[in-house]
Amino acid sequence: MKLMICIADDFYADEIENRTKRLGYRMTKLSSSGSFLRKGSTTFLFGIPEKEVDVLTESLKSICLDYEKKKGKKEERTHRFISFLIDAKNASGLPVL
Repeated sequence: MKLMICIADDFYADEIENRTKRLGYRMTKLSSSGSFLRKGSTTFLFGIPEKEVDVLTESLKSICLDYEKKKGKKEERTHRFISFLIDAKNASGLPVL
């Protein structure tokens, strides 16, 4: 099991949330700010099986590119999204006591 942390520009956040839900992914969405990617970012936490990492990554890219075709590109876009992958050792969902 992997934890994918995806920090997306707010321009794409609603589309990412809606389309990944339709694809069957569950996530936690956090509004975030700070100096890492400046303000205007949303952080998504996805718990996914290791075999789904490439599929989800490609889906996120496709979602952003499709959205740009519909809405146009954000003029001052510094990033669409950036993601990090972490091993999730306690993937049972039960609290560790």
